[in-house]
Amino acid sequence: MFDHEKLDVYQLELKFLAWATEFLVELIDVPSRVNKRELSDQLDRASLSAVLNTAEGNGRRQGKQRAKFFDDARGSVFECAACLDASVAKKLSSVERIQPGKDLLERIVAILSKLVERFDPDMYRVREGDDTVGDAETIEDEDDDEYEDDRSGRESHL
Repeated sequence: MFDHEKLDVYQLELKFLAWATEFLVELIDVPSRVNKRELSDQLDRASLSAVLNTAEGNGRRQGKQRAKFFDDARGSVFECAACLDASVAKKLSSVERIQPGKDLLERIVAILSKLVERFDPDMYRVREGDDTVGDAETIEDEDDDEYEDDRSGRESHL
């Protein structure tokens, strides 16, 4: 048995991969005029990518390299979640149908996040002076205060 096969997260990723495969088979039979191929391909690739990155990361000796692969796997898991959301938005599935998959993905992300933190504690740390990080509510568009609508509906510069 390989070391990565002993990881709980790897086993959960395999479980999600099997779930996603069943989901994709069902998706083929959903009557729709919407193109499903790109969404199906993306979910298939991302679910496999998570498994492969976890296995490869666990085989690395250096902590930061391990963390990078676990973080890549984590990104693939978020991609899977977005694909499931997109399947609902495109009316190809329902929230109830995708929920078991999303539940698995949440567990996987939690474990991968802990693995990344364990092998590279600085990876998720915000560095002083890093202006690329912020949430949508605190970031303001600098130009918002420069323009005001006049009564005619045209924009005028203040």
